[in-house]
Amino acid sequence: MQYEDIWQIQDEITSAVNSLGYSLWDLHYDRASFSFHLELSEHLPDDTISSFCSHMPLSADYDGEGNYGSVFTLYL
Repeated sequence: MQYEDIWQIQDEITSAVNSLGYSLWDLHYDRASFSFHLELSEHLPDDTISSFCSHMPLSADYDGEGNYGSVFTLYL
């Protein structure tokens, strides 16, 4: 995958997160697993996690709670 493609997808993810009213703490591409690691700057309540995942531009899985907020993996 080209760096330009990664940046474009990161922009799409960032836009989706912002449109839902949340902000990112960390977002990076993991080349080994062909996925994006996303940590929000806040912890989501259990009843909003499924809805959050469904609004992401890629398939998303909830990975638990990180140091700063809820953590997700988004798959290409």
